[in-house]
Amino acid sequence: MNRSEIQAVKQRYGIIGNSELLNRAIDIAVQVAATDLSVLITGESGVGKENFPQIIHQYSHRKHGPYIPVNCGAIPEGTIDSELFGHEKGSFTGATSDRKGYFEVADGGTIFLDEVGDLPLSTQVRLLRVLEAGEFIKVGSSKILKTDVRVVAATNQDMKQAIREGRFREDLYYRLNTVPVYVPPLRERKEDITLLFRKFASDFADKYRMPPIRLTDEAKTMLTNYYWKGNVRQLKNIAEQISVIEQHREISADILRTYLPDENIERLPALFSDRRSVDQRTFNSEREILYQVLFDMKKDMNDLKRLVHGIMENQPVTTQSYDLDLTSQPEQKDVFVTQVEGESLPDAKIVRSVPFRPEHADTHYMDEGDFQEIESVPEPVSLAEMEKQMIQKTLAKHRGRRRSAAEELKISERTLYRKIKEYGLD
Repeated sequence: MNRSEIQAVKQRYGIIGNSELLNRAIDIAVQVAATDLSVLITGESGVGKENFPQIIHQYSHRKHGPYIPVNCGAIPEGTIDSELFGHEKGSFTGATSDRKGYFEVADGGTIFLDEVGDLPLSTQVRLLRVLEAGEFIKVGSSKILKTDVRVVAATNQDMKQAIREGRFREDLYYRLNTVPVYVPPLRERKEDITLLFRKFASDFADKYRMPPIRLTDEAKTMLTNYYWKGNVRQLKNIAEQISVIEQHREISADILRTYLPDENIERLPALFSDRRSVDQRTFNSEREILYQVLFDMKKDMNDLKRLVHGIMENQPVTTQSYDLDLTSQPEQKDVFVTQVEGESLPDAKIVRSVPFRPEHADTHYMDEGDFQEIESVPEPVSLAEMEKQMIQKTLAKHRGRRRSAAEELKISERTLYRKIKEYGLD
């Protein structure tokens, strides 16, 4: 689709934004509408997933058939089979008559299963049969019925994680996910945030018959950089609150901050020094974190080797990173400096130990007689144990704040939650 066609779809369904990710999602929805393939719409809560099943239905040959949206998370587990597939009279207490289910009513049309990840496993088996053979059986019946229904599903859950935890059937996931449509969150389409806020402010000004609010430049920057965990729904609520409460119609950054929940304020960009900004990296997996830890440890070991080599050569060594207050110790004890051989960390071996005394602190000279040979004692540590220790230290540093710990570890908050559960750090 070209941009003018995508814009026409946006105007028809009230979608606001010019993000490429949003345009891509609309383009896929329109293209797949002409087929009967199942579609799985994914995205966080509040991004506007409910618009896309309507687009798919209206641009398909089923547009004159029924369109039935079903919120799977809002139906009790004990009655959801009856709601979806119907039941026979007397099949359970309260079934005083026959009832048609949504799949029978929606024959020839489209059924939208919102929050499909909340379906019970028993219902997932029934749904899989509908998708594979177009057949279903009413509750309390043995008669097989046919239905011709286009299924569009949506979820804000991590479906692959649900599969690993046994909460969702893998075969059903691949049946539903024939064509995936990803609706991006607001933080991935920042250029649309001010457009949406202006539209909401204008709508609420008309609704409540008052002048529209407007943002200062600093407030626009804050609005754009905010995390928006609730996405478009949260942005709309904030715009309505400010429109109703604030008497002054020009909204500064200080005023706006009072309406933004504190738990997401910390996700606003912070300023770092040049050195810090150069060192900032994004890790795509836990393995990259471990590689970085090993690399840093190897660098420290090489620095230690150079330090010990200078001591053994009877040359003064200048250290810039250590400030030893040896005079304040109540008694002098031997401090051993170790020489390490081996380039790779797993093969590193202790060769010798050197007693270091305060009176040698200025020059670091050592006599040959001070060296004592000791036996090599390797202490291997597994990568999993290193990762566990790193997570423990980072959580302790941030006083258990998992979001801050995840940001320092350069992993997603979801991955951190999984690791905490895996290592029993709850």
